[in-house]
Amino acid sequence: MNILKFITAGSVDDGKSTLIGRLLYDTHSILDDQLEAIQKASKKNQDGSIDLAILTDGLKAEREQGITIDVAYKYFQTEKRKFIIADAPGHIQYTRNMITGASNSELIIILIDARKGVIEQTKRHSFLAKILDLKKVLVCINKMDMVDYQEATYEQIKADYLALADRLGLKNVDFIPVSALFGDNIVQHSNKLAWYEGATLLEYLESIDFVEDKPQPWRFPVQWVIRPQTDDLHDYRGYAGRVLGDGLKVGEEVLILPGGQRSHIKALEFDQKPLENGVDGQSLVIHLADDIDVSRGDVLVSASNPAHVERNFEATLCWFDQKPLSDNQTYYFQNHTAIHKVKITDMHYKYDVNTQEKNACDTIQLNDIAKVSIKAANDVVFDLNQAISQNARGILIDPRTNLTIGAVLIDSI
Repeated sequence: MNILKFITAGSVDDGKSTLIGRLLYDTHSILDDQLEAIQKASKKNQDGSIDLAILTDGLKAEREQGITIDVAYKYFQTEKRKFIIADAPGHIQYTRNMITGASNSELIIILIDARKGVIEQTKRHSFLAKILDLKKVLVCINKMDMVDYQEATYEQIKADYLALADRLGLKNVDFIPVSALFGDNIVQHSNKLAWYEGATLLEYLESIDFVEDKPQPWRFPVQWVIRPQTDDLHDYRGYAGRVLGDGLKVGEEVLILPGGQRSHIKALEFDQKPLENGVDGQSLVIHLADDIDVSRGDVLVSASNPAHVERNFEATLCWFDQKPLSDNQTYYFQNHTAIHKVKITDMHYKYDVNTQEKNACDTIQLNDIAKVSIKAANDVVFDLNQAISQNARGILIDPRTNLTIGAVLIDSI
């Protein structure tokens, strides 16, 4: 059973939290004590309805204001699949929270209020989905009950969004009309939307499959070197980590980067059992044919299709800190388990996330998204975001506070 990781995004009061709550409620994925707490909190509703948004709006400020502030993660499963849901805040001031939640997602569900259509927040979140190179965009046109379930309204919003997607270069876009409040097209098909012949939201999530245009070469960032040095395992040396990409197999020639040594894969191991192949996302242990000095932070790559090893590169940067970026400050850049001292040597431009325009800048502040040049003190192993996005991402850390202050997507050399 594979796992689908997705994020919901949309403007304030578009119904993101209610949609997730409805999905969990209608799939019987809510624990009894949670349901009892929701029912108690919903007693003030005169119509006796349950406020399903409470499931994800866990912060007191969220419940008081009726908005999502933090990224809330929910987990559930059906007979066909397991799911990890990230409920992202819609307000512009929480752009950094949305990017954090989306960075580990494969699919984004963008909610649009059927009464409002495509608005600035829709454009912002669609732009971020493009930057993060998410594999699929699902547009849920919500609150169809507020527009009498009119097909014409749905088709107009669909046409407007397709025009936006074309401008942004978003290719994999699907649409579902829903009413999260009443459960129309969430788990069950709705007679009120009889003109819609597609899948419900749950059917879509259970069946969606991501097929790469071409298999991505594998990468293996080393998280830990295993050397028990016991009597039974005196010569044991294994390298633990998680596989990125496809094609990892016993016998393949590998490069150890950034050093550049070569070897072959002698064995693959999971839970002390041998494997012949490793698949994308799988955590395992690699054994090499040669006794080579490999450390935490090194990256094992396919010798036939290696990664880049550079000290200078350009990246898209989303700034998380209350203090603006300083081009005189030395920061830490962490990608996987490797940490490098870096400086921002140039600020090329900032994006206007509403219009997608590029504007000249001399400062980068909280929630800004900008194109920058970065210089590292030692070699960095990476791929470009448009090639292998999983190996193009990292974070900036302030060495004075140890706080994460930015997200980095490497675009070019």
